[in-house]
Amino acid sequence: QVQLVESGGGLVQAGGSLRLSCAASGRALSLYGMGWFRQAPEKEREIVAAISWNGVNTYYVDSVKGRFTVSRDNGKNMVYLQMNSLKPEDAAVYYCAAGRTTTTAVLVDVDRYNSWGQGTQVTVSS
Repeated sequence: QVQLVESGGGLVQAGGSLRLSCAASGRALSLYGMGWFRQAPEKEREIVAAISWNGVNTYYVDSVKGRFTVSRDNGKNMVYLQMNSLKPEDAAVYYCAAGRTTTTAVLVDVDRYNSWGQGTQVTVSS
C-alpha cells in the first residue's frame, strides 16, 4: 500500500486561504485515484474533492466548488488541495486518501479508498 502524509493545515481567518499537501511514498502515485476528505466533530467523514490518476478528471462537493482546487504531481508523488475563501464551516480534520484504479474515473465512494493519511487540522475563525 501507499503511505500518505498530509501537511499544511492550520488556523486561518474566514476568507483566507490554505494549501494542503499530501506526500505519498511506497508506491507510484500514478496507480491511484486520490481524494481529500474532511471530518468535523460529531459529523460523518465527507469527500471534499477527488482527482483521477492522470489529473484530467476532478470532482468537488457542491459546498466547495469555485473555492477549492485539487491537483497532483505524479512525478513528485504529491497531491494538493488549494482552499480559498475559507468559511467557518470548512473547519475540520482533512484527510488525504488513495484508491487503486485502472480507469480515469474519479473515485467518489469512500469505500474505494484503502490508504489514508493521519489527517491535518484546519481551523477557520469567523
